[in-house]
Amino acid sequence: MKVVVAIDSFKGCLSSVEANEAASAGVRSACPDVDVRQVVVSDGGEGFLEAFQAAVGGEMVEVPVLDPLERPIKARYLLCSEGLAVIEMAQASGLTLLKPEERNPLHTTTYGTGQLVVDAVKRGARHIIVGLGGSATSDAGQGMLRALMDSYAHQPDAIQQFKGVGFTIATDVKNPLYGENGAAHVFGPQKGATPEMVEQLDAEARAFAEASEQYFGYDRSEAEGAGAAGGLGYAFLQYLGADCQPGIELLLEAAGFDELASDADLIITGEGSADRQTLMGKLPMGILRHAADVPVCLIAGRISHADTLLSAGFTHVECINPPDMPLEEAMRKEVAQQHIQETIAKILTNKLYV
Repeated sequence: MKVVVAIDSFKGCLSSVEANEAASAGVRSACPDVDVRQVVVSDGGEGFLEAFQAAVGGEMVEVPVLDPLERPIKARYLLCSEGLAVIEMAQASGLTLLKPEERNPLHTTTYGTGQLVVDAVKRGARHIIVGLGGSATSDAGQGMLRALMDSYAHQPDAIQQFKGVGFTIATDVKNPLYGENGAAHVFGPQKGATPEMVEQLDAEARAFAEASEQYFGYDRSEAEGAGAAGGLGYAFLQYLGADCQPGIELLLEAAGFDELASDADLIITGEGSADRQTLMGKLPMGILRHAADVPVCLIAGRISHADTLLSAGFTHVECINPPDMPLEEAMRKEVAQQHIQETIAKILTNKLYV
């Protein structure tokens, strides 16, 4: 029997690697002779670099950059062979870099992400994949563009220095840059924006897009991914000619997932919280799309709308936690690992996926 394990991080609790290890231990405790294959996964946010490194190798490069409030920090990106670099924007411009009281998207900037891009290009990168999850910003990528221009300040058109580089933004966000479904209205409040800030940020994004359209003669503000990471997606699409792809699709292709899963008997995936939103392009759905006819078991720390998830094609859906467990206890790393292991062992022992 062959089992493929590909579980997303349980945010604030377990990394994809840790969740996979716990599930694999559960498989082996129930069926010691099973061939277990682990795939580290991420949809473009937390753990994106580690997942890509596990898939294709490469060297982690550490760079001094500015954080969302322009304080000096160090951030990493992945430099691979054949001119590929992978950047996780949250490393330099992420919400986790700020204390709750520091969250203010009127002041936060993507400048540090631009510094990562500049360093990668100067080290020879000709194709850059940028994961856009977990941002603290809503500057429409203007900070990132400023960093690019500052790096070639002596050139008459600094952005032209990057025209020979191919960019791919990794995101499942389909929102436009501005408007009621845009970056500020949909994502601004979770980054600390008040209703007044949301209106100001939206107006600034609209003005930036209109000025950019006049300059270039085309407008990418409505394109899928434009509203990702507070509009950073728009800056890559409009100014750097990026294409947009779901992060999990990029990763599964790099990891050779289709071939790995083709002769599997069971695929185990999961995430911190599974519900109807899981069906809207979240990582487990990416796994399910690539499963072909292999049964897919979905686990999560919290589950609602289980019937909907089963109807979508998951063979078995199970919460790892008892219904009365306090969240604080469930979020403890050792507790979550033990619960994943026990849940998977039960599923395999009782053949609940059949």
